[in-house]
Amino acid sequence: MRLGVLDVGSNTVHLLVVDAHRGAAPLPAYSHKTELRLAEHLEKDGRIAQSGADELVSFISEAAELAEDKGCESVLAFATSALREAPNGEKVLDRVREQTKLDLQVLTGQDEARLTFLAVRRWFGWSSGRLAVFDIGGGSLEIAAGSDEEPTVAVSVPLGAGRLTRESLTADPPDKDEVRALRKRIRVEMAAVAGDVLRAGKPQRAVATSKTFRSLARICGAAPSDDGPYVPRSLDRDDLAEWMPKLIKMTAAERARAARGLGRPVHPVGRRRAGRGCRDGSVRPDLARGLSVGSAGRRDPVPSGPVATPMTLDDNLESVVR
Repeated sequence: MRLGVLDVGSNTVHLLVVDAHRGAAPLPAYSHKTELRLAEHLEKDGRIAQSGADELVSFISEAAELAEDKGCESVLAFATSALREAPNGEKVLDRVREQTKLDLQVLTGQDEARLTFLAVRRWFGWSSGRLAVFDIGGGSLEIAAGSDEEPTVAVSVPLGAGRLTRESLTADPPDKDEVRALRKRIRVEMAAVAGDVLRAGKPQRAVATSKTFRSLARICGAAPSDDGPYVPRSLDRDDLAEWMPKLIKMTAAERARAARGLGRPVHPVGRRRAGRGCRDGSVRPDLARGLSVGSAGRRDPVPSGPVATPMTLDDNLESVVR
């Protein structure tokens, strides 16, 4: 059967149409997305502004029509942190349901982490052993770990790249004091969940699934997306540590030029600079030295293609942020 999956994230709204058959991986048939950046349409009290609600309803209406045109039997629609945390989130959801006839559901942070873990597990299979999965979105960071199909631990922390940039970094390039304060904030947030994640055991493979991680991997030398989904890609902590001082000193324009020079999209580097600090502070060396970088995400219960290789592990317990 043909299904539509509509993912309303803090930055991007994405419709993915797949052909799904029992016992087989879903085959992507059509993709349509827009960078709505819903998290940037917030009032001071965190409410979603009228402009953001209008744009959201407009795109979802368009997506619903496209899904029908593409022959989808049903559409699974879900939203994440931007709507989950907004005081008027339920009113926006009611408006979406009334005007688009789509039942847009809100995932909890734990469900986000759990579904991403499930996607990674189903692609890499049981031979990958104990997994640790990381996904940095616009509003939150999801972490899940375990040896089974369901993770032993699944947590969500408010460390999304977009959120940290908006709330913590005002200068361009970032001020040293802002960067120091941001790193402290990340360490405090991670300390609250690190024990639970570590109790799941040291991973035999660590996998990152988000655009922020893919951009960082590309900066550190991973193959560009034009090389296709079957090229192995990884992100090593030491490589990232080498790039960090350079990236922090760059202005947004310089990061944009560097991104163009490497053939990457401009915005992940230019607009999501806090994602670097989150990655640098969130993946502790007692978990992993390196990350496999994959395309599996919460909208992909079964990933569409392999894009990662086994990680290397490091027993070094020194701080990842020097």
